[in-house]
Amino acid sequence: MDERNGAPVPTGWVGFVFFAGIMLFLIGVMNVIYGIVGLVNDQFAVFTKAGLLSFDITGWAWITLIIGVIQLFAGLAILGGQTWGRVIGIIAASASILHQFAMMPLYPIWSILILTLDVLVIYALAAHGREMRY
Repeated sequence: MDERNGAPVPTGWVGFVFFAGIMLFLIGVMNVIYGIVGLVNDQFAVFTKAGLLSFDITGWAWITLIIGVIQLFAGLAILGGQTWGRVIGIIAASASILHQFAMMPLYPIWSILILTLDVLVIYALAAHGREMRY
């Protein structure tokens, strides 16, 4: 960050942090939707050679819903330049990564997509997040 006339000047990385805030908000929206869908339709069926296996995913749906709500508020706080939003955003994206690893057998492509976005969000917030304050 440059300093001109005693005031810090943000660099081009502010756009990446802004992108991270928007992505965190959108991932939160999608996690809330998937959490609600998981609560409404809590049976997941898998066809195997041994027959049909049925799983109850209510617990995972609650976890997805809670992480999604936290991500929503963190994304809004990041866009507002709040430091606590960066901290909560990094924690929520880390929790989302762990959650997506557990959900990978159910939704492999979606989990890989969200994992990738979460890693980008963590990098943007950890390396360049402080520039959103200016």
